[in-house]
Amino acid sequence: MVLSAEQIRKNMDRIYHDWDKALSENDAEALLKLYAKDGAIESPLIPHLLGKKEGVCRGHEQMRPFFVAVASRKPALRQYYRTGYLTDGKKTMTFEYPRSAPKGEQMDFVEVIELNDDGLIQYHKVYWGWRGFAVLEKDEYHHKAA
Repeated sequence: MVLSAEQIRKNMDRIYHDWDKALSENDAEALLKLYAKDGAIESPLIPHLLGKKEGVCRGHEQMRPFFVAVASRKPALRQYYRTGYLTDGKKTMTFEYPRSAPKGEQMDFVEVIELNDDGLIQYHKVYWGWRGFAVLEKDEYHHKAA
């Protein structure tokens, strides 16, 4: 299926806004609805929270416990300031949560998301900056969120 440039942009805009909204509202089920059934997410937080050797969750059954754990254990430094996304105009989008944000410091990430033709996330990679990684080193995700 060949999607129009307008449909690709609409899919990316929807994912960009809905993913952040679901995460900020700690809604694991809303996050899952944004992923293809056979989609995947890759993050250093996965082995940290789930005790897996590999930092990848494949499919909804593996992603659900990860999203539930993230929702219940986000540190206060996990904020949601972003300035937009970059795209190849086809299936891939990239966006950043910069460390330096208008309300102060936040955890820093770069996220790369590949969408399928249905406008769902097929593959999602999360790259952590030094400030976000310091949160892992301090084990702040293993404490219940305030």
